[in-house]
Amino acid sequence: MMKYLFLSFLPADLSKAGMAEFQEKLRLQHETSMHKELEKLLTTAKGAEQEISKKDFEGFKNLFHRFLQVKGPSVKWDKIHKPPEDLIHPYDKIKAQGLPDSVAASLNKLVVVKLNGGLGTSMGCKGPKSVISVRNENTFLDLTVHQIEHLNKTFNVDVPLVLMNSFNTDEDTKKILQKYTHHRVHIHTFNQSRYPRINKESLLPVAKNLGMHSDHADAWYPPGHGDIYASFYNSGLLDQLIAEGKEYIFVSNIDNLGATVDLFILNHLMTQPKDKRCEFIMEVTDKTRADVKGGTLIQYDEKLRLLEIAQVPKAHVDEFKSVNKFKIFNTNNLWISLAAIKRLHEQNAMDMEIIVNPKTLDGGLNVIQLETAVGAAIKAFDNALGVNVPRSRFLPVKTSSDLLLVMSNLYSLDAGSLTMSKKREFPSTPHVKLGSHFMVQDFLTRFESIPDMLELDHLTVSGDVTFGKNVSLKGTVIIIANHGDRIDIPAGAVLENKIVSGNLRILDH
Repeated sequence: MMKYLFLSFLPADLSKAGMAEFQEKLRLQHETSMHKELEKLLTTAKGAEQEISKKDFEGFKNLFHRFLQVKGPSVKWDKIHKPPEDLIHPYDKIKAQGLPDSVAASLNKLVVVKLNGGLGTSMGCKGPKSVISVRNENTFLDLTVHQIEHLNKTFNVDVPLVLMNSFNTDEDTKKILQKYTHHRVHIHTFNQSRYPRINKESLLPVAKNLGMHSDHADAWYPPGHGDIYASFYNSGLLDQLIAEGKEYIFVSNIDNLGATVDLFILNHLMTQPKDKRCEFIMEVTDKTRADVKGGTLIQYDEKLRLLEIAQVPKAHVDEFKSVNKFKIFNTNNLWISLAAIKRLHEQNAMDMEIIVNPKTLDGGLNVIQLETAVGAAIKAFDNALGVNVPRSRFLPVKTSSDLLLVMSNLYSLDAGSLTMSKKREFPSTPHVKLGSHFMVQDFLTRFESIPDMLELDHLTVSGDVTFGKNVSLKGTVIIIANHGDRIDIPAGAVLENKIVSGNLRILDH
């Protein structure tokens, strides 16, 4: 957590008690100054904008207050224990229980929520990430709608889709939603809160007014997906869905193409004993060396708890990354009780750990933004469980390298869901690393057709490289075009365990 710069100016002769009192006074001064600045910002708006900002600022004040109170690590390492086996249920055992004759009753109590606040900047795109084409010209949003429509038609049910947008994605998303008017899916949206970025030196807001014009937009940020609880409640949609008889939400990132509604997990959730009704399920999966930074489930103070790498003391980071000690990680596929969200929010009982995210704005100003993670609230819910799911439930598309995998013949598409091809001899996906020439806007121009990757283990491509039609990649393939060089892989080429260098020599290795 941050150390306050002003502490270096403390008088040298202060006692411990005096030091604590002095620090408390400084914290109160910062909190008072922050509140005054927020009140000034509110005076720059009127009507609906002011009312929305008031609600947002209440949440921000709470977060800022807790940030100022933090006095050390949020966990004590010696209190961390491996979760008891009866709290992490294996998916295979859940699936072996089968399904009842009708799952319609359970589906009619479910709402699908997709986290849709992110932009496609990491993939070189502008606008909402959810509108990037990922398969057969279908976007993330298209695939989600097709999945839920298929459920609704197959079982004659009404599973609605809810999108949690941010101020970055809301306007563009609402325009796109018009194309789904005649689909058999009720679609709702609500917005994440809008919080002010904080000057790292003064601990005051960077914003001078509530405006979002281009030269002022970077003064604001959406505060992480842990904000779902407050913003969902504040939108009024939570109460509306409860009134309609909905009981659970299935929450996931919209860019995780493996996060489809699983009937076996839903049935498991709905059939827990009434006296031990489960309010929260987190899907976890086995960690590989590619997932060492992912959050994991631990037992802490007799509760399941999410442990993120940011909470780990530096001396224990290597231990945290160990695949041997922490064997599972959080997929961010979550099943949560609506009634429990309402109860805990009204009791102000979520208590999610604060993530301090440092940023540098274009002008060079150092700022921080205070965030929370949706999974961190697991400790507040009754009878929470983890379910250890197959890796196929975690298929995020964060980069162009991920995009190449899901566009290839490694996967087949059925009713909006991707499944690994049965022709692939082993279930793990190849490790793919594409260079900066393969950002999304240039991506498809570099492939006359997507290569055959069924037998690929590893692919690295760097520099100005293009692929002809019907190329096959097998084993380990490394293609490197040095600066100023260009490599064109010819149509029909079969590259198996090859290194292709700048002068297009092909070498066995």
